[in-house]
Amino acid sequence: MAAEQNETSETPSVVETAYQAKPVSYFANARRDIVALLETGPEAAILELGCGAGGTGRAVIAAGKCGRYVGIELNSAAAREAAQTLTEVVVGDVHDIALASYETQFDALIISEVLEHLLDPWETLARLSVCLKPGGKIYASSPNVAHWQVIKELFLGRFRYTEVGIMDRTHLRWFTPDSYREMFEAAGLTVESVEPLVPPRWKARLAERITGGRFAHLFAAQIMLVGRR
Repeated sequence: MAAEQNETSETPSVVETAYQAKPVSYFANARRDIVALLETGPEAAILELGCGAGGTGRAVIAAGKCGRYVGIELNSAAAREAAQTLTEVVVGDVHDIALASYETQFDALIISEVLEHLLDPWETLARLSVCLKPGGKIYASSPNVAHWQVIKELFLGRFRYTEVGIMDRTHLRWFTPDSYREMFEAAGLTVESVEPLVPPRWKARLAERITGGRFAHLFAAQIMLVGRR
């Protein structure tokens, strides 16, 4: 069973209050696409921001791609479930968690659908990046606000929040593929790739071919970035 640390103050933040209202199922999915991308082995140490109920961590451990898996999670119910499997779970708002003791400890950092929920993702990313060993890899994904469905809604004068998806009501920040890349580069990371999380369907591929790829950002609902320190 993992060691569980709680570094949150007794007074919950606005973000924490909103997150605690989410059902545990919201935090349960494993990111098997990221597990497949990992180049680590059984001796590796991995840090995940927003580990949820530990689904991705369990999949990484089962695949033999780490020996130590540390998660940071804001939702206390999800963190308790994750703590049953992961090496360590730190419970709280990453803005308030001291990270100095984790510097240069990790071979990989996973940030899946989290940065858009943070008050200051730029500062958080800069703090987390130093937790990577030199040459350590980062795998991150977030929604793309430049997706054609969002553009269509804006064209019609609508900006409607939903419970999940690109317009999740707990999102505080918005990114396009270009601005996402720029945020990681500003944190001192080398970006290796920025791609759609899900490969575009044939109609989107045809449109990209016709337009020379200039409007590829319109067809990516989610951004997937791979970088390194």
